Amino acid sequence: MTFPVTGPKIGVVGGGQLARMMAPAATELGLELQVLAESDDVCATRAVPYAPVGDYRDFDTLHEFARGVDVLTFDHEHVPTDFLQRLIDDGINVQPRPGALVHAQDKLEMRKAVDRLGLPNPTWAEVKTLNELLVFGEETGWPVVLKTPRGGYDGKGVLVLDDADQARHQAATWFDQLPERTDFSSLLVEEKVPFTRELSALVARRDSGEVRAWPVAESIQVNSVCDEVIAPAPGLSEDLVKAATAAAVQVATELEVTGVMAAELFEVPGSAAGFMVNEFAMRPHNSGHWTQDGSVTSQFEQHLRAVANLPLGDTSLKGDYALMKNFLGGENQDIFGVYPQVLGNYPAAKLHFYGKEPKHGRKIGHINMVGSNLPTMRQQATTAAHLLTHGA
Repeated sequence: MTFPVTGPKIGVVGGGQLARMMAPAATELGLELQVLAESDDVCATRAVPYAPVGDYRDFDTLHEFARGVDVLTFDHEHVPTDFLQRLIDDGINVQPRPGALVHAQDKLEMRKAVDRLGLPNPTWAEVKTLNELLVFGEETGWPVVLKTPRGGYDGKGVLVLDDADQARHQAATWFDQLPERTDFSSLLVEEKVPFTRELSALVARRDSGEVRAWPVAESIQVNSVCDEVIAPAPGLSEDLVKAATAAAVQVATELEVTGVMAAELFEVPGSAAGFMVNEFAMRPHNSGHWTQDGSVTSQFEQHLRAVANLPLGDTSLKGDYALMKNFLGGENQDIFGVYPQVLGNYPAAKLHFYGKEPKHGRKIGHINMVGSNLPTMRQQATTAAHLLTHGA
């Protein structure tokens, strides 16, 4: 690929915080970033000069935007795969391609791929009726986890069902609604995995086949929302690090992923592999935000390199540990009002605010720290996040 001196134009579908955080990396590399924004007030529009508003669910709008860029990539996984294939058929460079992206869009397709690749998968089934769910629960053992195959995130589209009675009362409505849905016609049910913690194996791949992996991180969830990420995952055995990394590299390679991919994993001591696959995300991911300040190459720079098929950067840690702590919207509506206290008390903290309205429970930013004293880093990041959410 050859480009004019101004560099390739990278188009991002979606104007959320991931697109916003690609902007500094694009500027440093001399790439032109453009965003197809959902509305004028999404947070990426204040970081990217050219961010037209348009509906990615309208093919003509998507096509018009894509025609003006050299590479099309994504802030989210919700663009219909048939739209993306039509763009490719028209000669547009889409990265990652729909054949890979569908495994992050559709959890049923993801589970099938994990089985096909021979990676450790929970026991699962595709179910269309309440009776099929009840049979699965009886055969596999309760509790089970019922999921919508598309559209769920941060705990949405997920039901944990402890027994058959709970399934009848809580899941019946989901099955009743299936005939009316246009996005999926069946549900995914899985065994409830007895995991001890969640891990994230973050990798990037480009079309040349080059793959680079970051250290495997621990991802800590609170109320089904990512709260904290620690890299490398403390106390993780070298064998499990190698196995988890190899699994993520295998997925990226065999599914021909381009860009950043997060393999979200369950650590399951005593199981054959020591882990099971949870989900895939084929874009920069919350569990990789620590790389902005804790890695030689951030996930956002790496994603841009990968989708433009440029050589990938070094993924080494800059310190013994890197920590990411999310902060949510809450009682404090004056984020900048607590900046003097947060930045003054914790000068080693790197603050990333997305410019979003601080609605209660909404992810509006994160704090990164790098160092050797992990307990102190966690305490400082937690206190700083509390100030930002609740005020002084």
